[in-house]
Amino acid sequence: MEIVEKEQNGIYIFKLNGRLDSNTAPELEGKIFEAIENGAINMIVDCEDLDYISSAGLRVILKATKALKRAEGMMILCAMQDYVKEVFEIAGFDSFLPIAAGMDDALKKF
Repeated sequence: MEIVEKEQNGIYIFKLNGRLDSNTAPELEGKIFEAIENGAINMIVDCEDLDYISSAGLRVILKATKALKRAEGMMILCAMQDYVKEVFEIAGFDSFLPIAAGMDDALKKF
């Protein structure tokens, strides 16, 4: 999986490309928590090119969401493929984690 990081107006953006599974989840977790240690409290995870997410990937997203909430920040997911969005809905993540249609919509939520 490829992870592209950037910062825009104090919002950390992680663009995921490929599969988020038990092999790649630790890399994403490391990058997200490094950003949190460096003061990030608001994040967007761009899932436009995310092909697959496993329970290991969901765990990383959940752990990061809780850490950001404790810091009075938030995480927003955006641009999900229908089959990836369905995984989040089945797991119930859509009840506490905002999912935006696209990057512009996600940026407007901050």
